[in-house]
Amino acid sequence: PQVCWLSPEQTAGKQKPYMYTQGQAVLNRSFFPCFDTPSVKFTYSATVKVPEGFTAVMSATSWEKQKDNTFVFKMSQPIPSYLIALVVGDIVSADVGPRSRVWAEPCLIEAAKKEYDGVIEQFLAVGEKLFGPYVWGRYDILFMPPSFPFGGMENPCLTFVTPCLLAGDRSLVDVIIHEISHSWFGNLVTNATWGEFWLNEGFTMYAQRRISTEVYGLPYTCLEAATGRALLRQHMDATGEDHPLNKLRVVIEPGFCLFLGVNPDDTYNETPYEKGYCFVSYLAHLVGNQSKFDAFLQAYVNRFKFQSITADDTLGFFLEYFPELKEKGVDSIPGFEFDHWLNTPGWPPYLPDLAPGQQLMGPADELAELWAADGLNMEAIEAVDITGWRTYQLVYFLDQVLRKSPLPEGNVERLSKMYPKISKAQNAELRLRWCQIVLKNNLEAEYSKVKDFLHSQGKQKYTLPLYRAMWGGSEATRALAMETFSATAPQLHVNVQNYVKKILGLGTAE
Repeated sequence: PQVCWLSPEQTAGKQKPYMYTQGQAVLNRSFFPCFDTPSVKFTYSATVKVPEGFTAVMSATSWEKQKDNTFVFKMSQPIPSYLIALVVGDIVSADVGPRSRVWAEPCLIEAAKKEYDGVIEQFLAVGEKLFGPYVWGRYDILFMPPSFPFGGMENPCLTFVTPCLLAGDRSLVDVIIHEISHSWFGNLVTNATWGEFWLNEGFTMYAQRRISTEVYGLPYTCLEAATGRALLRQHMDATGEDHPLNKLRVVIEPGFCLFLGVNPDDTYNETPYEKGYCFVSYLAHLVGNQSKFDAFLQAYVNRFKFQSITADDTLGFFLEYFPELKEKGVDSIPGFEFDHWLNTPGWPPYLPDLAPGQQLMGPADELAELWAADGLNMEAIEAVDITGWRTYQLVYFLDQVLRKSPLPEGNVERLSKMYPKISKAQNAELRLRWCQIVLKNNLEAEYSKVKDFLHSQGKQKYTLPLYRAMWGGSEATRALAMETFSATAPQLHVNVQNYVKKILGLGTAE
């Protein structure tokens, strides 16, 4: 299950096959013999021989090409098994910074270079200022084929990302900040078990938002965090707050075979990310001073680098670093006990203040309100200039429009004409939401946009919500779902194919 073999039609170039591995959480055991647990770290080397016309790359600190199209890799820093990754394909590279290059199929390389030139170094430099030295040498990005079902995978030295990030206008470059933040939290300091996945993702979300605040300012970061909080709310509403997976410390019961225990893959949801972020924000709130907490994070990374640790290690170090907080007994404040945070499912007991985002959310809320009205007040609408709005402000606006949909007759057509920046966007986050609005409002004239978007990529996060919306809609949208799926199925990852089959009631292959 770890090794994904793509046929030429699942790639961007459609000419040659492609192979990649995806180790997280416990799949690398099917690729090479290993202690497949994040509690064990090791260095590795590999020799990979590939056919002429193909290139191999790995998550390694050094590599060289030898004769006979043989590539030799070495990872000189200890890493857990899930971070070993290999790609073989028709790929080329281009430098985009002093220690970064982009890798992609030849037909995508120009777009990748243009989008990321100079950007990565800026984010890395801010990360180093906040969290200490970047220890991995290079930070390269590999743009995967369109059928890659994930947003990104933080393999050290070589992050795998979806080509959906190539928006053409740099409007999604900040998505890479999350993967860069894993260079300190996750890759350098790692959760010892998948039951405490929040140690990887909660700290990474916090680090991502610290870098984002330094680069883009606090209001923008608060707006992005509000989008994350809304996703956590949706997730908890869908599963029920008391679901055992909505704890930060999840009990992963081993079974005598994988199918009888809890598969760590099943623990992936918004909880370790967003509830984890709230817990780290709560620790910062207890300290009460941002620069003191930044200094703590640097000391934490330095203390535990190249180790795998538990939440008890993290929280023990926090209380040791701030003896005055330990003396106050902050670990046992009623309702906010560290034990309660870790072991009780449900909504976070503390939410960071996102009020600074209101200066960006307010205008978006008001504009959505205007578009949802029965008689459109065009004067008021035209008075709002959205040309300077960044991606998450537009996303937030579209989320509000979607919530208010279906809009009164004719409003969506007017909106589409008024904002080609949205209705004709190449930005995947905007395309997803515009397609959802088109479907919710039965705007048949723009169904082709839904089809085009699903033909262009196979990312799970974008593909499944659109099939759910089509299948939950009219006869016309159901027909559109069937027609699109039969045309695109061969280019989708097998897991995504099976999820879509479930949605469409087609039954899946065992």
